[in-house]
Amino acid sequence: MKETVYIIGHKNPDSDSICSAIAYAEYKNASGDINAIPARLGEINRETKFILDYFGVETPMLLETVRLSVEDLNFDKIAPISPEISLRMALEIMKKNNLNSLPVVDENEQLMGIVTVSDIIGSYIDVWDNNVLGSSGTSIDNIIDTLTAKIITLPNNARFFNGKILVLAMEPKSIKEYIEANDIVICGDRRDAQELAINSNISLMIVTGNVKIDQQIIELAEEKGVAILSTPYDTFTAAKLITQSIPIKDVMTKENLVTFRLDDLVDNVKEAMSKTRYRSYPVIDSSNNKVVGLISRYHLISSMKKKVILVDHNERSQSVDGLEECEILEIIDHHRVADVFTGNPIYFRNEPVGSTATIIASIMFENGRRPSRKIAGILAAAIISDTLLFRSPTSTNTDRIILDRLARIADLDVEQFAMEMFKAGTSLAGKTPQELLKEDFKTFNIEEEKVGIAQVYTMDPDSLADMKPDLLSLMEERRNQDGYSMFMLMLTDIFNEASEMVVVGEKKELVAKAFGKNLVNNSFYAPGVLSRKKQVVPPLTNILTSQEEI
Repeated sequence: MKETVYIIGHKNPDSDSICSAIAYAEYKNASGDINAIPARLGEINRETKFILDYFGVETPMLLETVRLSVEDLNFDKIAPISPEISLRMALEIMKKNNLNSLPVVDENEQLMGIVTVSDIIGSYIDVWDNNVLGSSGTSIDNIIDTLTAKIITLPNNARFFNGKILVLAMEPKSIKEYIEANDIVICGDRRDAQELAINSNISLMIVTGNVKIDQQIIELAEEKGVAILSTPYDTFTAAKLITQSIPIKDVMTKENLVTFRLDDLVDNVKEAMSKTRYRSYPVIDSSNNKVVGLISRYHLISSMKKKVILVDHNERSQSVDGLEECEILEIIDHHRVADVFTGNPIYFRNEPVGSTATIIASIMFENGRRPSRKIAGILAAAIISDTLLFRSPTSTNTDRIILDRLARIADLDVEQFAMEMFKAGTSLAGKTPQELLKEDFKTFNIEEEKVGIAQVYTMDPDSLADMKPDLLSLMEERRNQDGYSMFMLMLTDIFNEASEMVVVGEKKELVAKAFGKNLVNNSFYAPGVLSRKKQVVPPLTNILTSQEEI
């Protein structure tokens, strides 16, 4: 079975993050060694949606955490059982499947209880009274299965029995003192005892040893409405086994059941198990509330970590929840080397180019792989997006060479496509301040300062003028709520190649100073500034470092 590997970009994903994950997953899957699944850590923005729709590519699955859940474990996928089956059958199922417990469900497949080996053994140790079959509502089918019996006579209404159990091992005259109507009797081949029992209006007679039953006895039983079963077991064994025919609903645990759902996190399951002493716990499918199996402590011990490949980031704060609990196999990125730690040596490819998509495409070409038209198209679009069609200072000649090669494969007019893509992606119509701050947001840790930087690309920056008071208010709220020392919004005009820098925070004046500017109404204009990574983080790092030295 192929191992599953999730290929993920950063939180608040941009086009490069999404397209690189999709393309690298296709590349890895072609090797046939793994099942690579591209995933996203948030909603895609308008630009990315335009790209995926344009090339007919599916949006990757949303991955909220890589912490292990019950669904990720190799728990026992055992079908639940009916409450009417016999103790003997339940025990046989457990032995066959090497289980200690079985979940019990009703006719709607909803959990009723759980039966364990201990429950069954405990029922054998208990001293049963001889009315046990009647009080438990044992069916004729259970008795037949338990005793491997065959039907000799069976009246239409003979389905359940409510009399006591008697073993006819005495003289007929002594039997009369004990036998009553509706009783269940176990006997051998003594015709006189059989006849006496039937004439006493019993409900069921079990004849042991597979002996031949006299035809007159059969006819008398049919006349009196008495069921007769024939079993191959001797009288002692039949008497011992018959109590195993009672339904499991009589011995199963029904109260204080501890269950887990497929989406429950393993950490929470461990904590819950530590407070109880059950050997197995039912697992419920959250979507339909049906039992899908059983989980035990063994399954938690033997669990495997999820495996991931990171693209377009290598900072923990930008990555998926639970990253520290999974196994990182590879990192493909074009940002600074940050603080993601790994337990083993990994393949880490980090290049100073304008887009991770450039690196992904390079890997394909270096290994003799020609991407499909769709994959070439989304990789080309990601390069155009991340380099702002080579207006960004992060752009390199490598990006141009790779884009040209991809565009030929995708049969793409780069200039025309870029205009359509930027127009679709930078439209601010109907957007709220909350959406603008969430669309392309990253957290950076600079000299022990936590800095949040959101970036909005637009061809019409003046359209945000009326929204600015609300943006400032929300930015200040986010800063206080999440503990940022500085919170910035870059309103980037792609074609005029400049950004308005909106800043809140205790050290907001330092931000303006880093660019040789003064703040006016919490903002300043920065010509030529398009890139967070290359044109904002470095000067901020320098100014904060110099302050530390002072």
